[in-house]
Amino acid sequence: MKATENLANPADSGTPQQRAPHRTRIKLCGLSKPEDVAHAIDLGADAIGLVFYPPSPRSVSVAQAVELVHDVPPFVSVVGLFVNATPDWVSEVVSNVGLTLLQFHGDETPEQCEALASVAGLPWLRALRVAADTQPADLVKSALNYSAASGLLFDTHVEGYGGGGKVFDWSLIPAELARRGVLSGGLNAQNVSDAIHRVRPYAVDVSSGIEVAGAKGVKDHARMATFVRAVRAADVE
Repeated sequence: MKATENLANPADSGTPQQRAPHRTRIKLCGLSKPEDVAHAIDLGADAIGLVFYPPSPRSVSVAQAVELVHDVPPFVSVVGLFVNATPDWVSEVVSNVGLTLLQFHGDETPEQCEALASVAGLPWLRALRVAADTQPADLVKSALNYSAASGLLFDTHVEGYGGGGKVFDWSLIPAELARRGVLSGGLNAQNVSDAIHRVRPYAVDVSSGIEVAGAKGVKDHARMATFVRAVRAADVE
């Protein structure tokens, strides 16, 4: 199943004595200012997320995004988040912005995701929104349906397609998906250690948890740093 194979963790191979400590990858999402991107890079973030969904308070224009990615160094992924986007919008963004990965966060079908990714010529993640009545079998089925995805991102089902700062029941994620997936949804410096210990995800994704309280889209550099430190401490533990 490609959705899990592409996010396989190299640290899972070998005997217990040979395994290196797992390093949880970090994506800091919803960045909208050059100083936020620079700070994320200085902190050692593995990926930055740019939102191309105009109704979102974290959305950026193509012109803004071009400035944001200008100084992103090699090996830092630039993820473009889209929600029910048209092919024309995706094409306009990728023609101007140096994205390395697409993230589909709306109601896109597997066929729509593949068609949009084909337009962009880029790999893609599929966000699965986990609701109160979601069952592990539902997530396994979705993983099979979106088998062409490079990975799965697990987020809380909220009104407005993410960014709500709400946590879902992590125990719903099957272990075989969790350890190769991206955990999102209400993460912050206070709960990310518990999330890593309980879920063992390949990566974590944060947006509202690194923002100024009550100010959606305004990143707090101290909270960004505290979040990254909490993830690294959890890996050591």
